[in-house]
Amino acid sequence: MPERYFTPEEANELLPEIRPLAEEMVGSRRLLAGAEARRAAVLERISGNGGDLAPSDLAELAEEVEAHATELARCVRELSALGVQVKDLDRGLVDFPALRDGDEVLLCWQLGEEEVAYWHGVDDGFAGRQPL
Repeated sequence: MPERYFTPEEANELLPEIRPLAEEMVGSRRLLAGAEARRAAVLERISGNGGDLAPSDLAELAEEVEAHATELARCVRELSALGVQVKDLDRGLVDFPALRDGDEVLLCWQLGEEEVAYWHGVDDGFAGRQPL
């Protein structure tokens, strides 16, 4: 059971706080994915013949991955502290727990949408979105 339930109005009032955090989350996720891909490429070169890499190259990539992962985790923590559930790191998709006709549902919003205008059942997910 969530700590609180949102009305559509309350969810929309919270969007000025949610939107920048979701934007940071998506950006951090993108940067993290890029850093992880670069690290994987370096590790592959190392497993071959070393590829003329300085020992600091891998350490720098590891630090970059850690920094982006830390930033991503901070965004998710702050969103969760606001009472929303993060559903998709790449799209900036979050759900707000709500009640509809006495049943627990989720109000659904993602980056690019002007307002919280959809809901779905707890087990339905994004594919089950319906207009409010």
